[in-house]
Formats: sequence, C-alpha cells, structure tokens
Amino acid sequence: MEPAPPRFANWREFEPLQLGPILDHALEAFGENGFHGTTVRDLARRVGVTVPALYYHHENKEAVLVTLLDTAVRDLIERALAAVGEGGDDPVRRFTNFVEAIVLNSTHRAPQSALDSELRHVSPQNRRNYAATRKRLELMALDLVDDGVERGVFAVDDIAESVRALLGMCQSIARWFRLGGPLTPDQVTARYTVIALRIVGYRAAPDPPSGSSPVRRN
Repeated sequence: MEPAPPRFANWREFEPLQLGPILDHALEAFGENGFHGTTVRDLARRVGVTVPALYYHHENKEAVLVTLLDTAVRDLIERALAAVGEGGDDPVRRFTNFVEAIVLNSTHRAPQSALDSELRHVSPQNRRNYAATRKRLELMALDLVDDGVERGVFAVDDIAESVRALLGMCQSIARWFRLGGPLTPDQVTARYTVIALRIVGYRAAPDPPSGSSPVRRN
C-alpha cells in the first residue's frame, strides 16, 4: 500500500479546491449544462476573458474537462491513502476509513465527482490516462478486502466483483446528493459504511464467554 500523503492531516475536512477562475467556472457550467451543452464562448464569457485568452491556458474544451477530472481523482486518491493509513493494522478500520473517504468526497465534492459521467466525451487516449489513474482506487480496495478475507473478518466469494459493486455504489452518490438536502454527508457516510460492510461479508468477532479472556485476532 502506498504511504499516506502528509498534506492530509485530517482527511475528513474538505477545504475548497484551488482551481482558478477558468476551472471554477467550467465546473459550474458543466454541472449546469453538461459538457456538450457548454460552449467555449460561454466559458470565456463566464470567466470574463476572450476566447483566444481561454485557449492560451487550455488547448480546448476537452482539455479543461480532463484537467478537472485529473485534479478531482488525484485529490481523492491522496485522501483515501491518508484515511487507510490512519487505520493502522486494523483491517476493518482501514476498510471503513477508505469507504468513508470516498463517500465524503462524493458528497462534499459532488460536482467534481459527477464529472465522471462526462468521461465518454473525451478522446480514447485521455480516457485511458484517466482510467489508469483511477485504477489506483480499485487496487487499494482490492488490497483492503483481500487483507480482510485473509485475516478472517470478511467473507467474500469474488473479491473483484465485490469491489466493483462497492465502488460503483459509492461513486453514484454524486449523481443524486446535494448539500443542504435531507441527508448530511455524515449521515450518508454512516449508511453506506454499513452497506459496504455487508457487501464484504463482515464477520464481527464474537463476544467471549462470561469469565473468559477476550480472544485476540492476529
């Protein structure tokens, strides 16, 4: 597992991303109108610059979207690494921290997370590059579930399929969640963590018989 990045002293805190005016307005425009429904002229108007000035910073509209996607997924990966690292040697805590990091990201950063749905509009090469970066999340999840199975706290017949189901479930939150809605990010996280533990067949350690010493899991 990769080491946790030092900049996330508290991975549960979501400070505003420093995107810059062009990316800030692009995120807003893509959220309102979609990638195809947003023109370069509209982006330039929102930012308050000319179209040539916009092209000076980004090659085209796709390059703007790719930058947003890459910034969002790298931020999530670093946050997930910090969450897992905080779990120490406890396989259940490491797994639940990982799930919590993804769900909190899908709620606090819903507009960025929802950009995944626009990935179909980018070139095959850019799509492959993004998929290769995002694959790190899947590999982290596979390691976490495999470790839990090896240590007897998870019961999973097909780890790869379970991980795909888990990540798909968590990533879909951004499509419906809105800050200020009926559920808070913490409430969504609590619910989805329970569901995630069911997906991996979490087996809680049984209570020891009365008068006996607790059983330690190695």
